[in-house]
Amino acid sequence: MSKDNSFIKSAAILGAAGIIVKILGAIYRIPIGNIIKTEGLGYYQTAYPFYVLLLTVSTSGFPVAIAKLVSENRAVGDHKSAFKVFRVALAGLFIAGILTSLFVFFNAEDIVTASGNINAYYALIALVPALFFVPIMSAFRGLFQGRNNMVPTALSQISEQFFRVASGLLLTYLLLDRGIPIAAGGASFGGSIGAFIGTVVIYIIYITKKREIKEEIEDSKIDRKYPISNIVKDLLIIAIPITIGSAIAPIMDTIDTRLVQRRLQYIGYSEAVANSMFGELKGLAQTLINLPQVFSIAIAMSLVPIIASANAKKQKREVSNIIGSGIRITLLIGLPCAFGLFVLAKPIIGLLFYKNTPETIKNTGEILQYLSFGVIFLTLVQALTAMLQGLGKPIIPVINLFIGAIFKVVLTYTLTAMPSINIKGAAISTVVAYGVAAILDLIMIKFIAKIEFDYMGIFIKPLISSIGMGILVKLSYGGLTNILSENLSTIISIVIGGLVYVILLVIMGTITDEDMALLPNGNKILEKMERIRRLK
Repeated sequence: MSKDNSFIKSAAILGAAGIIVKILGAIYRIPIGNIIKTEGLGYYQTAYPFYVLLLTVSTSGFPVAIAKLVSENRAVGDHKSAFKVFRVALAGLFIAGILTSLFVFFNAEDIVTASGNINAYYALIALVPALFFVPIMSAFRGLFQGRNNMVPTALSQISEQFFRVASGLLLTYLLLDRGIPIAAGGASFGGSIGAFIGTVVIYIIYITKKREIKEEIEDSKIDRKYPISNIVKDLLIIAIPITIGSAIAPIMDTIDTRLVQRRLQYIGYSEAVANSMFGELKGLAQTLINLPQVFSIAIAMSLVPIIASANAKKQKREVSNIIGSGIRITLLIGLPCAFGLFVLAKPIIGLLFYKNTPETIKNTGEILQYLSFGVIFLTLVQALTAMLQGLGKPIIPVINLFIGAIFKVVLTYTLTAMPSINIKGAAISTVVAYGVAAILDLIMIKFIAKIEFDYMGIFIKPLISSIGMGILVKLSYGGLTNILSENLSTIISIVIGGLVYVILLVIMGTITDEDMALLPNGNKILEKMERIRRLK
């Protein structure tokens, strides 16, 4: 197998696993939201961002660093040093797992108190085992990725997420009679069970490969005596920049956790009410905002190698065409989702989270209307980040997202404390943060790649198609509710919206062959389209 084919196969395996994990994670919030409602989601969402931040710091960059050093040493035939890298990293991540889990275990009460949500204690303490197992699992993932074997990582990711979802739902349901805070702890403990299962799965795979690894080490032709101090230094040099970039989004979520409920209590809301409002924002509304990422991430992953290859060959026109198509395809996903969520915000919340009170559905619908436009910028940031990485400028999107995070802090602190805006201020600040990052990324791409955008084809046509779809969806929903139930009207309106959107795209000639080529299996779709054209 050629290096190119091997890379494509590896990327496809991890990409498919990533999409499955995202889908499971997004779907998970819907039944959880109906079981523990906004109160429980408030507790869950208070704990989860802090947990994700700690995991990001301890693991995000290290699998990549391990994989890189293992791969480099194996490439020159130094299998002893390759395995030594893994052992040193495993020891370090084992210690990191112990330290982070002990830190949370002994400080959980202080952490949730500082967030203004003491009842989130069970949700946070339930994640302590996950903080121990995930770093260990990431070391094994790095080893196998360095050996160009992505299957173990994919299997551990899928098994981890599956058991997280299944056990989390079961525990939440079983513990409901013991109170919402404890039930929320059950939902969180699903993450720990998933981490344990994922670690067991990848360790079993490691055991099956151990003889092969041992034989490689014994047959190693080179032994460069790679010192532990040099291994640690090399790991940190690679891992730290990646960790900083990966930590920005969790930091933004942690900002919300620390600021929002405190600011709501500052203007007179009780801890219980502030917690429920936070659950409406993070547990219900933001769940729907994250769903389109399943598709935009797949597009973003395909962009990096394509742009990197064209850029390396100095094919400026090709780079320009790919960037234009990438932005257009991303907007073709983000814009209709944003307008659809905006016009059907309350009906969609009522359809999915039907167990909640009418007041909660109404309030969450209002939050979703503000947050819906964040879909446009969030999906754009993902695609633009991939483009900048392909252009060899990975640090630029990190800086731009950090600037966006500064806007978020200021706006969250200010707007959330305004009684007339309250929790919606956090939604507005999120949209602005990603909007700022997306605009800065666009400016930098235009400057670095020296391209002129086709504003009509890339921006205006998708926008017009999405607005037209939104108007017809709104009208159809209004007419259908006179003769059908709200839920049935919502479902039919969504279907009508999808059909209308496709028709408008065809009429306006918005999608090009270059766009189709960027989609998963896009070339096969193009071949079928070409056959249809020939038949005509």
